[in-house]
Amino acid sequence: MSKTMERPSSQAAEAAHKEIIDSCQRIYYDVRLEAIAAWKKEDPAARKAVAYLPVYAPREIFVGSGVRPVATFGGGDQVNVIRGDSFYQSYICHLPRSVVELGLSSWKDTLEGLVAPAICDVIRNVSGVWKVLFPDKLTYFLDLPQNFQSKCGGKFYLSQLQELAEHLSKMSGRKPDADAYREAIVSYNRNRRAVRALAKMRVENPHWVPAWEYYLLVRAGDQMDADTHTDLIEKYIDLAGELNRPEQDNARIMVVGGFCEQPPLNLIRTIERSGCYLVDDDFTLGYRFLEQDADENIDPFQSLVDVYLKHSTYSSVKYEGDTPKSKRLVETALAKRADGVLLMSPSFCDPSLLDRPHFQKALEDAGIPYSTLQYAENLGQFAPIREQTGTFAEAIKLWGEG
Repeated sequence: MSKTMERPSSQAAEAAHKEIIDSCQRIYYDVRLEAIAAWKKEDPAARKAVAYLPVYAPREIFVGSGVRPVATFGGGDQVNVIRGDSFYQSYICHLPRSVVELGLSSWKDTLEGLVAPAICDVIRNVSGVWKVLFPDKLTYFLDLPQNFQSKCGGKFYLSQLQELAEHLSKMSGRKPDADAYREAIVSYNRNRRAVRALAKMRVENPHWVPAWEYYLLVRAGDQMDADTHTDLIEKYIDLAGELNRPEQDNARIMVVGGFCEQPPLNLIRTIERSGCYLVDDDFTLGYRFLEQDADENIDPFQSLVDVYLKHSTYSSVKYEGDTPKSKRLVETALAKRADGVLLMSPSFCDPSLLDRPHFQKALEDAGIPYSTLQYAENLGQFAPIREQTGTFAEAIKLWGEG
């Protein structure tokens, strides 16, 4: 039964909403990057596209250097991995297998290169395999700093950004221009503000923003330029309150652990259908990795260094020093008014699984219910997970405990 009476939605709002979600779904299912290939064909000499792997990459450097950044999260449940398996042992995550599989098929004719940000040893290995397979393409391992002092980690990261810009500019033929990088920062600041506004709406009215739609909206930025993506999100936000979506008596759940290899879309829908409102997660974390705007009035490279060092979110791929991630997790769960936390990790994901015991202890000490599960990007059986998360949600509602 609806908790609140809501005005009927207009047909125009419903149609506009459907158009937005349909466009986002087309991007989500385009793992072979057919839209990017079509975009490049319009001007093959000038248009260049370079992919980047999760979790975070400074897209401003790509755009300012005249290159289209393309977020790639593997093949999900849409790719039959055959050749990719031959490059990796069985006890690592699935993501690198599908990345190599796609690289050897459709991506090799579409992408000019791949940037692999530092996450773990597996992603470092992906960059090495890619370099061997495609020696004529750009392969860049972006070694993100784990020291957050400006005189050490900041100096190192600045050199990384400058080197990446040099490689990308050489590829595009565009002479590095501070104004071009600054304009990119302005666009991506606006984009991050839109994503934060969408996340805030999700916390305040989770029945307006289903988790699977939120996920698709953020993932739409995989292939879009920043301004187009921002306009899409802002249009969705404007429409959300006009739709007739009654509030349900669901448990408010926060999900942690899916920052790199992504869950299948149907897994997100399954969790939601089991009686959970997902009020926060770390899927597609790179789109909101920076929690504040980068300074638009100083040297653009230094601006990106400063905001990364001082205002990037907590994550299992970051060293937190004197600020334990487990403490930040509890603070976030309380701020989002989460009834419980789902610790949801990809199989064999060392960063996520190594943090899990610390997270569990912190949640227990704070009296916050939690449950755990594992998945792979190509997972196809969701019934056991729906039963588990449904039981978790019911336990929270009935007894306030996991």
